[in-house]
Amino acid sequence: MTRAEAYAELTKYVDNKNLLKHMISTEAVLIRLAKHFDQDPDLWGMAGLLHDIDYEDTKEQPEVHSLKGAEILENLGFTHDLIYAVKVHNERHGLPRNSLLDKALYATDPMTGLIVAGALIRPDKKLSGVDVPFLLKKFDQKAFAKGANRQQILSCSELGLTLEEFLGLGLEGMQGISKELEL
Repeated sequence: MTRAEAYAELTKYVDNKNLLKHMISTEAVLIRLAKHFDQDPDLWGMAGLLHDIDYEDTKEQPEVHSLKGAEILENLGFTHDLIYAVKVHNERHGLPRNSLLDKALYATDPMTGLIVAGALIRPDKKLSGVDVPFLLKKFDQKAFAKGANRQQILSCSELGLTLEEFLGLGLEGMQGISKELEL
């Protein structure tokens, strides 16, 4: 399935513009991480793009989130690696994160929100005004981007990355699509 076809499928399940931007952000970060780790950027990007395909249907049932998404993706013919990464990104299921992709999606999911929050408090509300030292300072402020699970972001260590390296790669990925994100 091409990226355009996958996006068309995604929009059958997701209407919320901010949720779509979150998934596009996750896609961009995972593509950047795939290149860093010499992995398949198409596979990783697709996992990021589609990881919350079921969120609008399951937001009131977090114990079902990602299981329903995995079922949708299986019916669409995606690979086991992608489907498992989507399933395991919801820690409620207690599934082990085995592959680099599993670990990258899990750590990236909340990081995109932290980066967006960093851009939104800048005077120009642009990603270009955000840098890693700024994000590191904000990371330690519990009131900042409360929904961005710090422990989950810190699982970047499972990828062999420091928090500074991880935020740098994530920011770089998202800055590359800043126009699409309107940031």
